[in-house]
Amino acid sequence: MGRFYHHAELVEQRQRWRLEGKAVVFTNGCFDLLHPGHVSTLEAARSLGGVLVLALNSDAGASRMKGPSRPIVCEQDRVDLALALEAVDAVTLFDEETPRALIAAVLPDVLVKGADWSHFVAGREEVEAAGGKVVNLPLDGSFSTTNIVNVISGRHS
Repeated sequence: MGRFYHHAELVEQRQRWRLEGKAVVFTNGCFDLLHPGHVSTLEAARSLGGVLVLALNSDAGASRMKGPSRPIVCEQDRVDLALALEAVDAVTLFDEETPRALIAAVLPDVLVKGADWSHFVAGREEVEAAGGKVVNLPLDGSFSTTNIVNVISGRHS
């Protein structure tokens, strides 16, 4: 089972993982209404290294990005769900528009985003400058939180 870290704790833990020779993979997102697409993406990300860090948008950040009706699941519950996943070793929250500053502080070996974000990956420059790599994972298009919300509310697209 994973653990929740505040930013300073995560940066300290990153140094311990580095000394232990563990490759750190970092990904981020809202992960509202956890679905099979999220799980498979997290498992694929975890397979790229020894430790997977998941940075979740705070409730305020998710609302700014997705609109006033989101998130549906509050940040503490999203943290708890993420920590229950075998693939996830560490969870933190971020309130900024992007986790660029956090990524720059952690400097993961691998930065992962879904292919839908290939046009912009916050932290790409910092990770690559430090010798890390950025990976865009393909997504299973049959799952999306927005589609689930639309089905539940009767708004089919």
